[in-house]
Amino acid sequence: MSCSICTYIYSFTGIAVFLYLLKRWIRRGEYNKPTLIDNKIVVITGANTGIGKETAIDLARRGGKIYIACRDRSRGENALVDIRRESGSDKVYFLQLDLASLKSIRDFSKKFHQLESKLDILINNAGIMACPKLSTEDGFEMQIGVNHLGHFLLTNLLLDLLKSAAPSRIVNVSSKAHVRGEIYRDDFMLDRSYAPVKSYAQSKLANILFTRKLANVLAGTKVTANSCHPGIVTTELARHIPKILQILMNTVFKTFLKTPVEGAQTQIRLAVDPDLETTTGRYFYDCEEHEPARLARDDDTAEWLWNKSAQLVRL
Repeated sequence: MSCSICTYIYSFTGIAVFLYLLKRWIRRGEYNKPTLIDNKIVVITGANTGIGKETAIDLARRGGKIYIACRDRSRGENALVDIRRESGSDKVYFLQLDLASLKSIRDFSKKFHQLESKLDILINNAGIMACPKLSTEDGFEMQIGVNHLGHFLLTNLLLDLLKSAAPSRIVNVSSKAHVRGEIYRDDFMLDRSYAPVKSYAQSKLANILFTRKLANVLAGTKVTANSCHPGIVTTELARHIPKILQILMNTVFKTFLKTPVEGAQTQIRLAVDPDLETTTGRYFYDCEEHEPARLARDDDTAEWLWNKSAQLVRL
């Protein structure tokens, strides 16, 4: 065999090994414990697709009573059939919830209070990413409105039920995109400077700051609040990014992206791991705790955001 052929084989093998290891590194993080949550009541927003749906399937298999809270009734009811079939559990229910409407959030809370006297796990999973400039029903910029303000109001309206179930847990799904975020106090709705990624990063930073402040507010109640980055996952969340990037994500890069099952692992761990029962105010990805960006640890900004959010949603 000639030296040139040997060199080619060694180079190809080296590249293949590197790509395999890169894939394993990107798609790492798995919750393997057979933790059961029999009789625990769970609410998951945006659970009709992606990591929310996979989380619902997993927690239903663990014995939880699951409520999937979704905007679109038809898609929610179709997902309900899938989740019941794949989990083997009939303790899964659909309730309509539009996080872009304060009225819908309050209606959901009222209905849920009529159905249940406690809530063990709240997973604020729903989100929108990098969409064009849009407004919610109440006039909020869409990404900060859905990703942060909607979940801020929902969580606060359900706190009494979470306290009734204590020890209980709140999981807020953020993103690594928070490292590029900033809370624009003078232009919170980005009316003067909107850009899709800029807005998304602000909303994901808001998720972590909200979690940080919420953990302090709930100190001593045995209700914990943690946030997480699920990883780069092949889900419908990317539907607003440029088409060429969607094509690349679904073809060339797909093998390096997490599946929805893999992306759900961190929030599943935060929701059920007995070792995390008293852990609160922390940020996780790949099923492990990590330190978020500097701005995500700013207590002054967290305080401002809480007060501003309470004012906007008329809490």
